[in-house]
Amino acid sequence: MKKKDEVEIIPSGEIIIGNPAAAVTLTEFVDYESEQTAKVHHIVKELMSEFGDKINFNIRHFPQTMVHQRAHKAAEAAIGAAQEGKLWEMHELLIENRRHLGTVTLKLYAREAGVKAKSFLDDMINGKYGWFVQDDLRFGLEMGIAEAPAFLINGERFDKKITLKNLSEAIKAVLRKKKLRKAA
Repeated sequence: MKKKDEVEIIPSGEIIIGNPAAAVTLTEFVDYESEQTAKVHHIVKELMSEFGDKINFNIRHFPQTMVHQRAHKAAEAAIGAAQEGKLWEMHELLIENRRHLGTVTLKLYAREAGVKAKSFLDDMINGKYGWFVQDDLRFGLEMGIAEAPAFLINGERFDKKITLKNLSEAIKAVLRKKKLRKAA
């Protein structure tokens, strides 16, 4: 039985940035301590700008904790911020500050992102969103993801080298297919 003041947590898979009705969903598996995740971030921003309302963005978490001990807590912080609609702001701060992801600094980033919850630090310490990060990891493994960053386009694993050109071409191909289906 749920307590009256208990709020349902929105899982990562249901948090969409951009047009929810877009023809294409670009899903990225991220590790907030990963230099590679930081390097491809500008590609995601360019794709969102290039395709506008035709695509949306979904962030899933894939912390590689054997190498990045703080990536899991950072992912939890991102999910916590997402509960207040501040995922993109928090995502940007975590990537920008990937070398400084201690629990207390995560609270400061959350405040900077616009998170109002007074319980944010307690939630981090108590692992309130930990299971949701584990769900993302499990989903990634089921999709054949081995490391972050990795992408799905409309649920299909993107296996080419992660470049703006390759992702853009893959998105255009999906949009063409959808257009052809509508015309048929």
